[in-house]
Amino acid sequence: MTRNPKPPIRADHVGSMIRPAPLIAARQAFDEGNLEAAQLRQLEDAAIADVVALQERTGIGCITDGEYRRHNWRDGFFESVDGFSEDKVESSFIFTEYSGAQRRGMPVPVVRDRLTRRKSITADDFAYTKTLTKGLVKATLPSPTVNHFFAGDKALEGSPYEGLDDFFADVTEIYHQEIADLAARGCTYLQIDEVPIAVLCDPKNQAIVRARGEDPDAMIDRYIAVINAAAAAAPDTLRVAVHMCRGNQGQGQASGGYEPVAERLFQGLDVDGFLLEYDTERAGDFAPLRYLPKGKTAALGLISTKLAELEGADDLKRRFEEASKYADLDQLALCPQCGFASSFQTDRFGQDDVERKLAHLVSVADDIWR
Repeated sequence: MTRNPKPPIRADHVGSMIRPAPLIAARQAFDEGNLEAAQLRQLEDAAIADVVALQERTGIGCITDGEYRRHNWRDGFFESVDGFSEDKVESSFIFTEYSGAQRRGMPVPVVRDRLTRRKSITADDFAYTKTLTKGLVKATLPSPTVNHFFAGDKALEGSPYEGLDDFFADVTEIYHQEIADLAARGCTYLQIDEVPIAVLCDPKNQAIVRARGEDPDAMIDRYIAVINAAAAAAPDTLRVAVHMCRGNQGQGQASGGYEPVAERLFQGLDVDGFLLEYDTERAGDFAPLRYLPKGKTAALGLISTKLAELEGADDLKRRFEEASKYADLDQLALCPQCGFASSFQTDRFGQDDVERKLAHLVSVADDIWR
């Protein structure tokens, strides 16, 4: 298939995969104290080898470990860093399911001491995956912004931090250490998973932030600066892409296109590319792509990881024709709108469905860029 030298590559994916049922059960048993860490590790190793083979069969442009060692996409930072209390603050933001039912997002831990990196967040996982394949292995990290956004300043009450500048300086240092670790282990493609900026495109979420006593517009500017500060640690050999997401269940946590942030996002973020949610109308139209600078790429998330049905190849090609009115086709790529499993419990369809979706993605990308 056609390869793009700068990630996101022509046929990309966001990273996480549906876990096999035995691994879901094992993680649950471990969390309940009924399975030893060494036993869980052994099961994870075998499952990761299988999911790497699955990706290789599809011909997808990059390989991940499926995030099989994680509880969910976000909490690896909290679990790898000292300074957090076991106390948690509820998220300010609401998920809406397809049924209309609503629930709050995952709670976040409270900061009690200055943050320090205790262990690798994802570098160890990357290193193991790299031993299993000759393909391009992608590492994924939650954005540094998730350490503040979901509860806001409330999560810092009682901490030793004098303000957000002080707090994010420590967060940035932890990301610098992690990125240096990844680069030293041979990582050439890093994806940063960014939810807050996309969620803040929705006026109702802007109102929630204002009700907390915070300024959503200033928050977006700060978050762009924080991501840039973290990504600045990447050497020339390491390409960095930012994945934008509004929530990977039902209608998610937000609706509204990228227009309110597009110019700042695409021209202000000092990264190599973007993976953008675009599977439903809640992500808006392609007009914001007019701000995509030359030399940067955008993978359009037109493949759903929430619905098992395959998207029509002709429909996907038509949407790329629409997008190419705003950005050169050579700057575009194809990906799913999000990962297949944002948490270890996710089992909305099987691994056969995942393989079928990825193979379809590769086939369509080959046709578009043949």
